[in-house]
Amino acid sequence: MTYLILNILFLATLIFFIPNTFKKPTKQWWILLAAVLLLTAVFDPIIIALHIVAYDPTNILGIYWFGAPIEDFFYALYAVLLIPLAWQKIGASRGK
Repeated sequence: MTYLILNILFLATLIFFIPNTFKKPTKQWWILLAAVLLLTAVFDPIIIALHIVAYDPTNILGIYWFGAPIEDFFYALYAVLLIPLAWQKIGASRGK
């Protein structure tokens, strides 16, 4: 299984669990996404160059952005989607 297919499956699963009350992204959400993508663009090539993480070249598309495989940026998107949803769920359960 390629990283792209794996990422698409995780994203589809995450979207399936987004509650109906989820509002359209706010300006703060877009700023957060930009910040996380920027941090990914800066630090992922470094940790890849230091061989802390490695990707099997046969399982990636071969498209690189700032030296990191494009599939690596899916994780930033997951974080920006998943953390507010988890926060909303935890906050809702603590408010009861």
